[in-house]
Amino acid sequence: MKQWQLIFALLVVALLSALGGSQLHQYLKGDKKSEVVKTTHNPIVPKSVIGTTVEDFSLFDSNGDLRSLSEWQNKVIVLNFWATWCAPCREEIPAFVELQQLYESKGLQFIGIALQEAEEVRGFLEEFKVNYPSLVGGDEVIQAAKRLGNDIGALPYTVIIDSSGEIVFTRRGPLSKNDAESLITSLL
Repeated sequence: MKQWQLIFALLVVALLSALGGSQLHQYLKGDKKSEVVKTTHNPIVPKSVIGTTVEDFSLFDSNGDLRSLSEWQNKVIVLNFWATWCAPCREEIPAFVELQQLYESKGLQFIGIALQEAEEVRGFLEEFKVNYPSLVGGDEVIQAAKRLGNDIGALPYTVIIDSSGEIVFTRRGPLSKNDAESLITSLL
């Protein structure tokens, strides 16, 4: 192959890669809405569980106590599936701590659900001063996430449940503080 053909081929590959990256960025960026999503056609936001009533489930917390989701019924619940090794999870948790403090008295309850065992998350919870319950586990966490629409195992994964127990929002990937606050305040 001649040198100019090789350069041309490399330029075509670079151009196609840039276009693909741009399209992916726009696709992901388009998911950032600041309203409660009842239905959607965006595959990043699973629609199969939106509008359904959440089923109760139980997991152990970071202290070893068995906790059930029904403990927090009649509250706006934000379930956040995360792990200590997940960089976007680590970035969004401080905002969740702040929102929990601001809106707890109005009926908000964040619940972290770590895809790790208790001993792996305790130091993280202390370091980040997490002020909401943190449930933990392995396969049982994966199964809970799947039942709540996370069929691809994405982290972070957030589910917002209104005070009547209906799932009104899901997000694969990080949730900004502004988007989370807008969603939460519309439900309180």
